[in-house]
Amino acid sequence: MSLLIQLKDEMKVAMRAKDTIRLGVIRMAISSIDEVVRLQKSEATDEDILAVLTKMVKQRKESIKMFHEGGREELAEKEAAEIVALNFFMPQPLTAEEIQVLIGNAITNSGAASMADMGKVMAILKPVMQGKADMGAVSGQVRAGLQKL
Repeated sequence: MSLLIQLKDEMKVAMRAKDTIRLGVIRMAISSIDEVVRLQKSEATDEDILAVLTKMVKQRKESIKMFHEGGREELAEKEAAEIVALNFFMPQPLTAEEIQVLIGNAITNSGAASMADMGKVMAILKPVMQGKADMGAVSGQVRAGLQKL
């Protein structure tokens, strides 16, 4: 089932359950996806939708940090609840071992020989890992792997 269809179905479930936090975050996600469709002038793929959801989770994590620093615990809790709702639609996260194997394979398959080839390696990894791993952390691991070459 398409991720967009799943989002719309879960929006209906949240409406019936009167789950305002979940409903609100799903509506925001659908709105962001519609914006991507409008800008691309084509249908959103599951990869596009995962990118939107990943960005939304990242924004909420940053907000939680700021709310904790500002002493606004109730707002941090709301953001955390929204992350839980978004994570429902995200794929199963990769383990550290799986990430290392994928990075090793990407370095080998791309023929990377130096840090200059980092873009090639990340281009291979991004479609495979999108939504399944923190791409910032993966980038650091790729950098470390390439420095060993």
